[in-house]
Amino acid sequence: MNAHQKLRTFDLIRDAVLPEFRDRVAEYLVDYETALHEDAADADADAEPVRAVAHQLRGYLRGLNTTRVLGMADWEELDRRVVESWLLP
Repeated sequence: MNAHQKLRTFDLIRDAVLPEFRDRVAEYLVDYETALHEDAADADADAEPVRAVAHQLRGYLRGLNTTRVLGMADWEELDRRVVESWLLP
């Protein structure tokens, strides 16, 4: 996935969250987004911190799905995008 598609992943997450929870979730997503884009942009950086944050993001999305803040179909698609963006070689 290119950088634009990775950025779009976070937009899709924000859109998929139920409206009454969007502001709160958006606050948390900023931290994930910043960490993933800064670490991934540094070509000399170790890939392990990026992988760790991506796994944390997957866990956060799973929690949103469990609490019904995010629908199952949305969660499956977003999880797939996180894996393809930051976890596959």
